[in-house]
Amino acid sequence: MSTTMTVRIEDELKERLERLAASTKRSKSFLAAEAIREFVELNEWQVREAQAALKEADADDFASRQELDALADKWKESSR
Repeated sequence: MSTTMTVRIEDELKERLERLAASTKRSKSFLAAEAIREFVELNEWQVREAQAALKEADADDFASRQELDALADKWKESSR
């Protein structure tokens, strides 16, 4: 199921969307819906993660120095 929504965008962005639609053989509506879907999913994830982090901070649930050192060592090993 879908619905129609009107969005105002700058002329230059509309032209770029039209070129992209032509080169990908997709409709402007399809590309715009995909962009909005990805934007919403990313921002929902960021909000969930921020809320979880705040909940942990409020509960004084912080990583220990040992946990931080172990993580730093892991990153160092993986970058080699």
